Formats: sequence, structure tokens, C-alpha cells
Amino acid sequence: MSFPQFAFNNVRRNARAYMAFFLSSAFMVMIFFSYSVFMYHPGVTSVEMGKNSAAGMMIASYIVFIFAFFFVMYSISAFLKLRNQEFGILMILGARPGQINRLIMLENMLIGMLSIVTGMAAGMLLSKLFLLLSTTVMGIDNLPFYWPVKALVTTSVAFIALFLANSVFTLLFIRKNQVLELLKGSVKPKKEPKVSWLLAFLGLALLAAGAYAIRTPLSPLSLLAAAVTGIPGTYFFYSQLSVLGMRLLRISRKRVWRGTNLLWISEMSYKIKDNARMLFMVTVVTSLACMAAGFLLSISQANRTSYMNSPFGIIYTIYDRGAAADTGRQKILSTLDQNGIKYTENKVNFIRSSVKDHKGKFNSVMLLSLSRFNQLAGQIESAGLPPLTDGEAVLLLNPKYRDVKFDTGQTVSLPAPNEEKLILKQVQNPKAMPFGQYTAPVLIVSDGYYKQAAAAADRSNLMEYYFYNIPAWGGALPKAGEPETVISGELETWSRGWNVANDNWDTLISTSAGDYTASKQGTSMLSFIGIFIALIFSLSSASFLYFKLHTELNADMKMYHSLSKIGLSVKEMSASATRQIALLFYIPILVAAVQTLVVIRPVLYQISIRNVTMPVLVTAAAFLAVQTIYFIIVRSRYIHSLKKMMV
Repeated sequence: MSFPQFAFNNVRRNARAYMAFFLSSAFMVMIFFSYSVFMYHPGVTSVEMGKNSAAGMMIASYIVFIFAFFFVMYSISAFLKLRNQEFGILMILGARPGQINRLIMLENMLIGMLSIVTGMAAGMLLSKLFLLLSTTVMGIDNLPFYWPVKALVTTSVAFIALFLANSVFTLLFIRKNQVLELLKGSVKPKKEPKVSWLLAFLGLALLAAGAYAIRTPLSPLSLLAAAVTGIPGTYFFYSQLSVLGMRLLRISRKRVWRGTNLLWISEMSYKIKDNARMLFMVTVVTSLACMAAGFLLSISQANRTSYMNSPFGIIYTIYDRGAAADTGRQKILSTLDQNGIKYTENKVNFIRSSVKDHKGKFNSVMLLSLSRFNQLAGQIESAGLPPLTDGEAVLLLNPKYRDVKFDTGQTVSLPAPNEEKLILKQVQNPKAMPFGQYTAPVLIVSDGYYKQAAAAADRSNLMEYYFYNIPAWGGALPKAGEPETVISGELETWSRGWNVANDNWDTLISTSAGDYTASKQGTSMLSFIGIFIALIFSLSSASFLYFKLHTELNADMKMYHSLSKIGLSVKEMSASATRQIALLFYIPILVAAVQTLVVIRPVLYQISIRNVTMPVLVTAAAFLAVQTIYFIIVRSRYIHSLKKMMV
């Protein structure tokens, strides 16, 4: 038998142990290849949205490749530890260290090449479906199938280099005396896990510092501070605080001596300490996936809310009334009339100004007369406002202006020269700004005050708006091909083209459907990319747990075999092992969900998105459901192996 045949037989005989690693690696190759098929498609460059999507796919492929590197390195290390006794026997039989290194290299490259071929074959079979899904989700024209030579070459070269680099990198950590030590080490009793009170306190302090940093004003520095403190804090949570928690469970003898509690609680103290690094990695990976998914889900939900609460389907803004200011208005009217669409046109004049808060900071506002607001009240689903004196006002806040904060009864000052003071009789916080989601907060004043302000204002501060209430639009979210979507797109495209052709930016046509579609396309692209990355993270997390359990299987089999001799039943063994496996699988999910809420809530609050809890819970539930499937599969295989050793 030749040396390559020996390596092949080793892989074949350990196929059950290598299967999770092989499938996870093949899945990563398939996703990387699918992204490459899209990136290098000749039809992508001709579409503007396609260019942005291709850039997003490229970033995602980098993330997949970097994560694949660390995943493969960890997986190879786990299997090497599992086979240390085998390597020790080979050395006793006369194998040289160079031959063992060659054996490891051949095995790793064999599994790597099989993963690459399998992944690219699966990617080729699913490439047409992937292109169809990607174009449908992102809202671009369908891309035909093509022979992806460049994607094949790129994927092959990238992952061959990855497996080769990992194999060489792993060999650097293998020394001759390690194998001999581990041959004897398998029979050494484990020392009781120790807890450092200093490190436990440091872990608590780091987690608290991370939670505080993320609640400070959003900035790259605050995010960096939260990451730098939160990530090591998570590691100390597993290596110190969790072991301390298991010790606290053992304080109550009544609880510990009930049923098989003594067995699984004692074992978990060792398992959590031994698996602290693995649990930490799984938690970080799951937290990143949950945060990304929760963030995108929250933004998507906020976009839907903004559209459903927008009373005007079309908004025409005149920043500076010139000779051609009515051109856009005539275009809107003719388009709506030609399509037989009923509408109500509302002309509204605003005065651009600012108010000073109690801290002396000026905030941009748009002045609107009370009578004009009450005329529009029925269309914007408002109850209208009572009369105001010249010294009173009502402030309508835009939820997107997160830094603008005023309270009812507060006195505000307008800028020089008069610096008049107004008392805020009401401060309203609508779900969406009725005059456009990007409009500054509106300050509603009495008609007399408005006339005085208009007379004293510069021409550049006089804003003219036309709001079009279209009853047929807005009842449901717009879809591609519907009249609202088509007409809105045509008007916005015409407006941009007219402005560019005439070099005139004094007017603008915006639509609710256009704003919704643009935001939806961006989040859809990120969601589509994120779904596959999240699947990789989820599958890899389950693989990490499977590898660790597999490396501990022999020791657990010996332990349960000995316990069965003194009366431990199969049912009790199954209950004890199930609790231990469940804790290893579900603790990272629960910690990741808590971390996601702690991080996402203040970040989204600072960009004026309030509905955070439900999207995060939905995301965590999805990961929990997927993890439960992995748990059921791994538990059944693990318990089946342990049952063989029971007396």
C-alpha cells in the first residue's frame, strides 16, 4: 500500500468524523462560487444597481473566505487533537515526524479538493437559480446563464491556497514530544476548573463598559470601544463567570443530589471551562449574524412603516421659483391625467428658519401657518389644532431627526434680528413625517405671525411645495410593474434627467413609492447577501460544537461505561448527556440574543428606529430553530454512540 493510499484509507475510515467538516467546507465553496458567478457576469456591469450588487457580493465573498480560513484552521486542529493517540502509535511503530506531517498534509488536501469539487459542482447546478433569486430580490433585470470560467478559476485557486496554507500553518504547531505526552495524557485525571476572581471581575467590568460605550453618541470611536471591551468580556464570561455560575449551582446540596443533577452539573463545570474558547467563537459568530439580520429587519420594517404612513404619493419641491419652476408641476399633472388617476393637489408655502433650544443650539425648522395646516389635517389624518396666539407654536417632529428634542411648554427662540420667543404648546411625534420623510421639523404658528415672518424672510428661505394625495395609492406596499411604481419611477427619472439637461436644481420630484423602492432595493441586496453568510455562520457554529463533542466522545464513553457498572441506567445517561449538549448548543444563542439587544437597540434608536425588540426576537428565534435541528441530529448520534458502551 502506497503512502497516498494510506492517507486515502485514513480519510475513508474516518468519514463519519470528517463528514461535518467536509459538508461545511463544501457549502462555503458553493456560496463563494455563487457570489463569483454573479460578480463576473457580463450583464452586471451594464446595470447601475447591478454594479452596486456586484460590489456587495465581492465584500461578502471576502467575508466568506476569511471566515473559511479560520474555520478550516480550527477544524483541522480539532481533528488532529482527536487523532493524537493514532499519531503516537505510528511514531512508536517507526514513523518519522516528516512522514506524519506528509500524512496530515495529504489528508487535508484530499478533503479540501473533494470540498472544492463538490462545492463548485453544487454551485454550477444552482447557479441559474442563484442568478434568478438575486435579480428578483434586488429588483434588476434577469441575468442569463453563462459559462463562469473566471468564477471557476478564482474559486479553485482561492480555496486550494486556503487549504494549503492552513495545512502548513497547522504543521507548525505539531512537535514530536506532543504526541508522546498525549499518549499518556489521556489517562490523567482532570484538575478541577479554577476561577480567578480578578478575571471574573474584569469580565464583568468589560461587559459593563461595552454596554455603556454603545449608549454614548454614535461614532466610530464608540463602536470600536464597545467591540474592544465586549468581545474579551464575552470570553471571560465563558472562561470565568460561567464556571463560577456552575459552582454556585453546587452550593445547594438538595438541588445537586436530586436525580442525575450531580453528574451533569459536575461535568458541565469541566466542559464549559474546556470549551470556553469554542463557545466564545460560536457566540461571537452568532452575535454578528443576529446583529446584521436584526439591523436589516428593523430598517426594512421602518421603511414599510414610513411608506404606509405617508399621505402624499408625490411631492414637488420648488427651492427657488424661476421661469421654469412650473415645468415639473405640469409634467406631474399631465402624467396623472393621461393615466386617469384621481388626485388632490395641495400647494403649501413654508418658510425655512431655525429655532434655538435651551442649550443654545439652533435646529432647522419649516414654518407653516395654522390655517393651512388645519386645511390639510383631514388628508394627513390629524385632528387639527386649536387657535394659537402670536407667542405660541406647535412643533411637528420628524422621527428621522434624532438630535432634535423639544418638550411641551418649552420656550424656543428664532434667530436674529428679532429673536422672538415662542412657547411650544404641543410637541407631536408622528410615526412618519406627512410632508416627506426627509423634511425638517415643522413649526406651526399663528397666521398673523406667519405673515410677519414671510414679509421679513429672504427669498431663498421661501419654499413652495405641491403635495399630491392619490386615493388609489398607498393602500398596500408598491410592487414592481404596478401603476404606482411605474409612474413614480418615470416622474423621478424625468426630474433627474431634466435637472441634468438644464443644469437647474431648483426643483425636485420625489415619490413615496420611489423612496420605498430605493430603500427596499438596498436592504434587499444586503439581506440576500446576509442570508447566505448567516447560513454559513450557523452551519459552522454547529460544526464547531460537533467537533468538540466528537473529540470528547471517547472520554465520555469510558465514563458512562464505568457509571453503568454501578447502576446508571440508559435513561439517566441520556438525560444527563442531553442536558450537557443542550447547554453547549443553546447558551451561545441566548448570550448572542442578549448581546444583540444590548447593541442594536441604542444604535437603531440613534437613527430614529424604535421598533427593535421584535425584529431581534424574530432573528434569534430563526437561529434557535436552526440550532434546534442541529441539536436533534447531533444529540441522536451522540446518545447512540454512548448507548453502545452501557452495560
